[in-house]
Amino acid sequence: MTSGGPLAGRTIVVTRPRAQAAPLAEAIAAAGGKPLLFPLLEIAPAADPAPLAAAVADLPQYSLAVFISPNAVDHAVPAILARGAWPAGLRPAAVGPGTVKALAAHGIANCLVPAERFDSEALLELPELAATAVDGRRVAIFRGDGGRELLADTLRQRGATVDCITCYQRSGPTAGADELLAAWRAGRLDALTVSSSEGLRHLCELLDGEGMACLRATPLFVPHARIAESARALGLDKIILTAAADAGIIAGLVAYNWLA
Repeated sequence: MTSGGPLAGRTIVVTRPRAQAAPLAEAIAAAGGKPLLFPLLEIAPAADPAPLAAAVADLPQYSLAVFISPNAVDHAVPAILARGAWPAGLRPAAVGPGTVKALAAHGIANCLVPAERFDSEALLELPELAATAVDGRRVAIFRGDGGRELLADTLRQRGATVDCITCYQRSGPTAGADELLAAWRAGRLDALTVSSSEGLRHLCELLDGEGMACLRATPLFVPHARIAESARALGLDKIILTAAADAGIIAGLVAYNWLA
């Protein structure tokens, strides 16, 4: 942590899965803050590897491969590339820039991705996913267990044949919230960053009455309106909606009036 910077003296909780936490934590530290890593989602390979193996074997038959998250890339692409090169006729697509970066790390480029909002709705607005483009085509969606069905359902309505492949599974944190409670009690927890409605629900389940009172009094920075809605439904109201991705979260943290 640097001694100066706009976040100097501020402890900011980073709740991304551990494998994706480093870039945001490093950006907080570069701004002078102290990142406190507290993953709200644990990521593991899918319980049943057969669907991924079947999809990989059939991948040249698809026109579009959509990766919902960097975790989807990490758990699917190594299996794909283990069989050979990325299929020449297969266009990759991603919901956000973190996933594009994860694909690029494997040498996979020319990825479809929204320019501003990073969600299924924005991806579906791209002309390459219009009905005229996907009608009669096969689409593979690599994702975790559960999640929203909007993308798959809409593409099917537009005439595509869609297969959803579960390549990883999510679960809540295995440890308790003692670390957060200790930081709150010591007066050294200034804000939380949350990038998942599911993760936020896990956090609320972990906290007792004292912890929830602390959470309600702590600024909560979220990069999507859907997460903000989930936070309000959980009884939280000190919510700061930022622009998307890590850059948006950092901008929100730096612009926040900490003395208000």
